[in-house]
Amino acid sequence: MSRKPSISEIGAFLANLRANAESESDPGPLLAEKADLLERIARNNPDDRQASEVAHEARAAADRHRRNAR
Repeated sequence: MSRKPSISEIGAFLANLRANAESESDPGPLLAEKADLLERIARNNPDDRQASEVAHEARAAADRHRRNAR
């Protein structure tokens, strides 16, 4: 089982989110980071169907953005 995200990792993600919003830079890496964090949360909570669905949707959005950016 993968390690669940730490508070510092979530804090770093939120800082990146704020920086991205202020700079209007490419959201692709941020979408991938969000999906990674949510997938780790879902793997650590296998009985939480909603966590799994949210992680799946986040990964789909990150993949969609990556395909469209090409």
